[in-house]
Amino acid sequence: MLRISLLRVSLPCSSSPVFSLSQSHLHSKLRPQAMAYTTSSHNNNNNNNKLLFRQLFEKESSTYTYLLADVSHPDKPALLIDPVDKTVERDLTLVKELGLKLIYAMNTHVHADHVTGTGLIKTKVPGVKSVISKASNSKADVLIEADDKIRFGDLFLEVRPTPGHTLGCITYVTGDGPDQPQPRMAFTGDALLIRGCGRTDFQGGSSLQLYKSVHSQIFTLPKDTLIYPAHDYKGFTVSTVGEEMLYNPRLTKDEEGFKNIMENLNLSYPKMIDIAVPANMVCGLQDLTTMPVEATSN
Repeated sequence: MLRISLLRVSLPCSSSPVFSLSQSHLHSKLRPQAMAYTTSSHNNNNNNNKLLFRQLFEKESSTYTYLLADVSHPDKPALLIDPVDKTVERDLTLVKELGLKLIYAMNTHVHADHVTGTGLIKTKVPGVKSVISKASNSKADVLIEADDKIRFGDLFLEVRPTPGHTLGCITYVTGDGPDQPQPRMAFTGDALLIRGCGRTDFQGGSSLQLYKSVHSQIFTLPKDTLIYPAHDYKGFTVSTVGEEMLYNPRLTKDEEGFKNIMENLNLSYPKMIDIAVPANMVCGLQDLTTMPVEATSN
């Protein structure tokens, strides 16, 4: 099921950013109709830099997949964040329809509730590189670390380590600069959810580590930074740093209060974990003969 809504963000030629919403979409319920996200940015010299953005949904695991592309670049390079194996055909059809060139298939962490689509994508689209954090100890073509940049055309994502849900969790944040989209966007995986966060009782999780990760790596971003998580179970699609700092019922507590909440969730054992984690440690269908390479820090 594809569930998307409409957002336009622009940075005019003045030094002050302007943020406008064509629909009041923050915390709007998911709707059956398909609508498109488009984020655009303009600098003082060129108003053609544009980020195409789509938020896609996989209903069985309530997973969001994100498609980003620089449509002002001649090649229209694109990337997918947290693709799911069951919706790879949908994602690749959209990439083709939009005339994009997919160059990266990326994960925010080793998922326990679904099998990643990155390996399957690699078998269908020659030249695509899989991406995951080095700290995850899993296999991919590109292993990333803190402060690395993932470049696609003239746009880029910053890599911020946010362990705690798992050892290898990372958050991807759109770049900061006059030629980058504003407000910024943070793809937080399971570290920060809308009015919640990922569990911390398996895969090397730590409630105190997660608390510190979110407060030091995400809550230090501008308050209008848009939060796009890997999952949502209540029908929300997007939040902001400022909203979560005020209203997140877990992460507004102090460290001890947060630890107490996380230790008493009494969650059931993830039904897909024994299948998903081993598969995702090798990118779903990652070619084991391919040696991974490390990203270049910038």
